[in-house]
Amino acid sequence: MPRPTTRSALLEAAAREIERLRLALGRFDPAVVADLTWEADIEDTSRHPRDVLTQIHAWQLLALGWAEAGEAGGRPQIPGEGHTWRETPAINAEIRERYLGTSYADAVDLLAGSHARGLGVIASHSENELFTRGRYAWTGSTTLGAYFVSATSSHYVWGQKTLRRIQRALPTP
Repeated sequence: MPRPTTRSALLEAAAREIERLRLALGRFDPAVVADLTWEADIEDTSRHPRDVLTQIHAWQLLALGWAEAGEAGGRPQIPGEGHTWRETPAINAEIRERYLGTSYADAVDLLAGSHARGLGVIASHSENELFTRGRYAWTGSTTLGAYFVSATSSHYVWGQKTLRRIQRALPTP
């Protein structure tokens, strides 16, 4: 599926892919997701469904913060204070550590909240504001919409794939 390049396509993709993410989450036994000591034996910083949800949530908070700072005339440090994109694995490890004590139910609620906030930002901007390169100095060579594609629909697809890997790593009864 191509990356959304219009506001309506982005809103549709975000709605579609978060629903698919929810369906993927529904395939887990409630006892597994409630057990925060269990982790899949996979090469990823997200080894529990909670990790998937909190990672997406944290990146959505980053994108929301960048947009807020940019709207206020600032120039946010992207991807974060003192980090470069090459350090994404380290950022993801920091995110995982930050949310390790979060229950699965709380992770679901956190993502629901940041998802709703992200949709609000997308809906409040025109297509021109979202997808015109150079519209905002702080976005550099990309667009505001591209950041929200990455933080919503694309990240939900990543989450679905990671949940499948976690599911395959579950012990068989």
